[in-house]
Amino acid sequence: MAASGLGLHRALGSSPRPVWRRAHWEARGRLKPEYDAVVIGAGHNGLVAAAYLQRLGVNTAVFERRPVIGGAAVTEEIIPGFKFSRASYLLSLLRPQIYTDLELKKHGLKLHLRNPYSFTPMLEEGMGSKVPRSLLLGTDMAENQKQIAQFSRKDAQAFPKYEAFMNRLALAIDPLLDAAPVDLAAFQRGSLLQRLQALSTLKPVLQAGRVLGAQLPQYYQVLTAPITKVLDQWFESEPLKATLATDAVIGAMTSPHTPGSGYVLLHHVMGGLEGVQGAWGYVQGGMGALSDAISSSATAHGASVFTEKTVAAVLVSNKGRIQGVVLQDGSEVRSKVVLSNASPQATFLKLTPQEWLPKEFVEKISQLDTKSPATKINVAVDRLPDFLAAPNAPGGQPLPHHQCSIHLNCEDTLLLHQAFEDAMEGLPSHRPMIELCIPSSLDRTLAPPGCHVVSLFTQYTPYTLAGGKVWDEQERSAYADRVFDCIEAYAPGFKGSVVGRDILTPPDLERIFGLPGGNIFHCAMTLDQLYFARPTPLHSSYRCPLQGLYLCGSGAHPGGGVMGAAGRNAAHVVFRDLKSM
Repeated sequence: MAASGLGLHRALGSSPRPVWRRAHWEARGRLKPEYDAVVIGAGHNGLVAAAYLQRLGVNTAVFERRPVIGGAAVTEEIIPGFKFSRASYLLSLLRPQIYTDLELKKHGLKLHLRNPYSFTPMLEEGMGSKVPRSLLLGTDMAENQKQIAQFSRKDAQAFPKYEAFMNRLALAIDPLLDAAPVDLAAFQRGSLLQRLQALSTLKPVLQAGRVLGAQLPQYYQVLTAPITKVLDQWFESEPLKATLATDAVIGAMTSPHTPGSGYVLLHHVMGGLEGVQGAWGYVQGGMGALSDAISSSATAHGASVFTEKTVAAVLVSNKGRIQGVVLQDGSEVRSKVVLSNASPQATFLKLTPQEWLPKEFVEKISQLDTKSPATKINVAVDRLPDFLAAPNAPGGQPLPHHQCSIHLNCEDTLLLHQAFEDAMEGLPSHRPMIELCIPSSLDRTLAPPGCHVVSLFTQYTPYTLAGGKVWDEQERSAYADRVFDCIEAYAPGFKGSVVGRDILTPPDLERIFGLPGGNIFHCAMTLDQLYFARPTPLHSSYRCPLQGLYLCGSGAHPGGGVMGAAGRNAAHVVFRDLKSM
C-alpha cells in the first residue's frame, strides 16, 4: 500500500490528501476592526471562554488558523464516508455547568453513553479449544465482581471499596476544578484588598480537606505514589491492576512505576455524563459536534468565530498593555483583552513580543515538560473486529464489548512498564499499550452501512527517535504495522478489514493541532505542573506578566482533557478584570 505524508493508507493504494470536514455554521457578521475580547484558537476551551464572555456582554471574536473549529475536539472525514474524532475521541470530563449554562443539548449535542465501558481481552496460550479469558467492566457492580472473580475472589470483594475510595477523592477535588487556583502572586505582591480576595480562593481547598477527613494521608499517597504501589495495596490480580493502571499513564510519558502517576488516573475518573459518575461516552457525529454545539451557543449570543484566520502576534502598546492581535495577512484587530487557547509555549514564546515578558518567566515556560508518548491511529474498517475472547455475533452486529475502551497488551503492569522503557531509549514500544475504541458501534452516522471507524490511542512513541531517525512515512508505517500485528493477535482478520488509516505521531499532533511535543495536555500533568504551578508558580490564575493577556487552554488550571473548565474559569477572571478597568 502507498502512504501519504500524513500516514494515510487507501485500500486501492492511492494516497490523496485528507478531506477536511468544514463546520456547518458560518461566522456571524464580517470581521470588525475592534472587539472587547479576542480569543486565539477555536479549540473547545477557547469556544467555551468566548461563549461565557459573550453571554456576559463582552463582544468577543475567535480566530482559528485551521479550516475547522474544535482544536483537538474535531471531526474530520479523512477517508471518504468515514468520520473520525481525529484527536480526542471520548467525552466525560466536560464540566456539568457548561452543559447547562451553554444549553448544549439545545444546540445539537447528542451523547451515547457506554455501558459496559472497559474490555480487556487476554492472550492465553495452551488453552486448546477454550475461549481466552477477558475482563469486562461496567456500571453493574455485581457483574463487575463476577468478572473480576475469574482472576481473584479477593479482588472481587475489594473492588466496591476501591471504587468508593476513589469516588470520594474525585468528589473532594471536584470543586477545585471550577475556580482559579490560590493566587500566590496576590499573597506576595498584592494590595491588602487583593490579599483578602485571594483568601477566598482557599475555600475549595478547605472543602476538599473536610471531605477527605481522617483518610487524607491515604489520599495523599494516591496523588504522589506510583499507581502500582496504590493498586498493589488493593488488588492481587494483574489483569485488573493493569486495566486500572491504563488511566494513570494514558497520554503521559510515565510508567505505572512513576511517582505521581496516581493523579493522572484520578484526572480520568473524576468526570461523568448525564448524572452518571465516572461515565464516558461518544458524541454523536464525533467530537467536532461538541465543538459545533459550543460555537453555536456562542454565536447565538453574538460572538464571532472565524476559521482560516491565523494570529501572528499579540499587539502591545508602548506602555506594556495588550491592544489586540495581528493576523497573518497583516491586518490588526484591536481589543481590550486577548485570551489564548494556544499552548503556553506558543502563546509566550512565539506570539508575544519577548521584550514585554520577564526573562525568568520566559525561561520557565521554555522549560515546561511536554514529553508525549501518544500516537493516534484512525482506522476505517469494513467489518467489526472479531476478538478471540468474545467472538462476534453471526449477523456481525455490535456486541456490548464493542462499545468499550478495549485495552490490548494490558494483561500485566509489567507490559506497560516495558513499553515505557522502550520509549525512554528512543524506540517505539515493541508491544505498545493500545486503547481501541469503536464509536460507530453506538453512532451509526460515522461510517457506511456495515463499516466502522476504529480509534487507536497507542503508546509509547517518543517525539525524537534514537539513532538519528525521524518520523517519516516509513517509520510511521512500520509502527502502525506493529500496532496492527498486535491487534491481529487478539482479533484475527483485523488487518484484512482495514480500508484506510491515518497515523498521527507526536510530531504530527504538534504540527496539526498545536500540541507541544504532541502532548495532549499542552504540558505534562505532573505534580510540579498542576494547580498553582500551572503553567508556572505565580502565574496560575490565567493572567500573565503582560496586562490584558490570559491563558484559557489546557496549559492552564485544571489541565487537559475535554473539560472546558480552563475556558470557563478564564472567562470569569477576565470579566472581573474588565469590570475594574
